[in-house]
Amino acid sequence: LISVYDKTGVEELAAALHKAGVEIVSTGSTAATIAAAGVPVTQVADVTGFPEILDGRVKTLHPRIHGGILADRRKPEHQRTLDEHDIVGVDLVVANLYPFTETVASGAGLDDCIEQIDIGGPAMVRAAAKNHANTAVVVSPKDYPQVVAVVEAGEGFTEQQRRELAVKAFRHTADYDVAVASWLGSVEADETFPGWVAATWQRAEVLRYGENPHQGAALYINEHGSGLAHAEQLHGKQMSYNNYVDGDAAYRTAWDFEAPAAAIIKHANPCGIAEGDDVLSAYRAAFDTDPVSAFGGVVAVNRPVTKDVAEAMAEIFLEVVIAPEFEPDALSVLTKKQNIRLLVAPPRHASAEVRFISGGMLMQNPDRIDAPGDDPANWTLASGE
Repeated sequence: LISVYDKTGVEELAAALHKAGVEIVSTGSTAATIAAAGVPVTQVADVTGFPEILDGRVKTLHPRIHGGILADRRKPEHQRTLDEHDIVGVDLVVANLYPFTETVASGAGLDDCIEQIDIGGPAMVRAAAKNHANTAVVVSPKDYPQVVAVVEAGEGFTEQQRRELAVKAFRHTADYDVAVASWLGSVEADETFPGWVAATWQRAEVLRYGENPHQGAALYINEHGSGLAHAEQLHGKQMSYNNYVDGDAAYRTAWDFEAPAAAIIKHANPCGIAEGDDVLSAYRAAFDTDPVSAFGGVVAVNRPVTKDVAEAMAEIFLEVVIAPEFEPDALSVLTKKQNIRLLVAPPRHASAEVRFISGGMLMQNPDRIDAPGDDPANWTLASGE
């Protein structure tokens, strides 16, 4: 059973399944895509004996579909029920969901966003994932090559493969539900802080070690988030745990300023923070604050790195440089240093700051340098000269 919004690779998958002798059942536009590729396909309506209705809102929500997906065919009583009602067991469900998050991100209206809340897709995916011992489930085109390899080998999915695919499926629907609930709860909310907060996190990479060499560590990202964790690394060794900690402090600091700014952080302490007429003057001022401590530090700027800035940075050893862009000439200068890590991170526009504590988390509005009523021109020196 194939029912996908994202049609990437579906023609090739369907062709491989057909070649292996698999009967394909599909819905609406997916069936049309498969048929246009010259692959025989049976419409879901021909299986259920009931047409798609309500502008396609009801297609697969039918006992002849979900019975075939959910039946545990290892149990004789389940198989007898299928036979009694002339229901054919489903061996494989391939499905991905309506583009809800993309629709919300586009600025679409309330009704358009609600229309993109998928119902039948998650129901099929969860049903197949629950019954993965009998019905394999695939939610990503990235897994299509694995499906093709399995059907071509003629040996079927192993128990481990089925379980791994089911885990991906439940994660897929969980992420989707969190996105829907978070958005819908925010539509009419008049609270400064939401009454319910949720997010899903995916492991992006396992790091060499944590804050200390005896600690393990990994980086997790929110697929729908932004910030340093989503930065593109252009050059250098793998980022370490401490690189990310210092890098985040520098990145957040640099983007606190509207004017060109630079921040140098080392061991979670600022070595220098400055703004200037351009990023070069900002970097030099930040560096001159404490040139000794800046050695081996992490630098972030809120403007593209030009050749002259790169040449200034290349005068000392730096662990990481973070910027919204590196001009080609700047890259030519900095990449001569083999180990320096160069990261491209987009502007930071966080609506809230979160900190985890034991058993909970704290949330607050971002503390910006240009916050109303907090003009640096009015700051006074509390101690020293």
